[in-house]
Amino acid sequence: MTQSAPRLVIEIPLLLLLALLWGSSYLYIKIAVAEIPPFTLIAFRVTIASFFLGTVMIIKGERLPRDQKTWRMLLVQAMFLAIVAWTVLAWGQQFVDAGLASVLNSTAPIFVFFITLMITRHEAVSGLKLFGAVLGVAGVSLIMGVEALNGLGEQLAGQIAVLFAAVLYGCSAIYGKKFSHLSPVVTATGTMLWAAIWLVPASLMIDQPWTLQVSNRAMLAALILAIFCTGGALLLYFRLVVTLGSMGVASQAYLRAGVGVMLGVVLLGETISPVVILGLFAAILGVIAINIPARRKARA
Repeated sequence: MTQSAPRLVIEIPLLLLLALLWGSSYLYIKIAVAEIPPFTLIAFRVTIASFFLGTVMIIKGERLPRDQKTWRMLLVQAMFLAIVAWTVLAWGQQFVDAGLASVLNSTAPIFVFFITLMITRHEAVSGLKLFGAVLGVAGVSLIMGVEALNGLGEQLAGQIAVLFAAVLYGCSAIYGKKFSHLSPVVTATGTMLWAAIWLVPASLMIDQPWTLQVSNRAMLAALILAIFCTGGALLLYFRLVVTLGSMGVASQAYLRAGVGVMLGVVLLGETISPVVILGLFAAILGVIAINIPARRKARA
């Protein structure tokens, strides 16, 4: 779907909001995972998100699909976006420094570009989009610090896992185009229901969560993560997949690192260096390069 300038005025701020929600999720994960094991945290995240999204769906008077084909498609989407991606990423991050993991995980738009170019051809790609994708990764590298790349090639299995999660995120952005016949809330609810069906039993077997003693601080962080950073974010995500396209919605990966920096400035009083500022500009220009062509094409 091509976008007119007035439409982009609405969609780009929503993309920024999505980046804010997913970018801030790292803070809440860090707080919660100190007391809640990763599998249980992910299971809690998707379960509460399912209840939240289901409530929104009921309030809007919408219903879940009833045909088996759509539910099979939603299972595939859940595998791409949550079940496999989050599990693989959590495993990989045990062996990879946070800075390098952020850079590797921000490569999703590049994978979207080449999968679209060579396989799916479901939307137009161009040299400018590829330039934007590469520029965005360069921006994230500057934001996180070039020294974050020093460990590249070490702990190879963990780095491959983080990259594989980025591939899965890219596949999710592409596959999400198949749900244009459903509303974002229905797609998001169905995806999270499948994730809960798979991840809750895994949590029960692996972590035995009934034995945990969790503080109010960790529980609040987990709730914010589930309701806002998952449920609310997915409503935006599945809308933007349709309106901005696969590469457009994937480009928020470049903004997440910037969100982390700005949160540090606003909440912790941290200062940012000229290199980080340059990285922020590069990331923003990368997002612009990815999204602007659709607007120009609409004018033709």
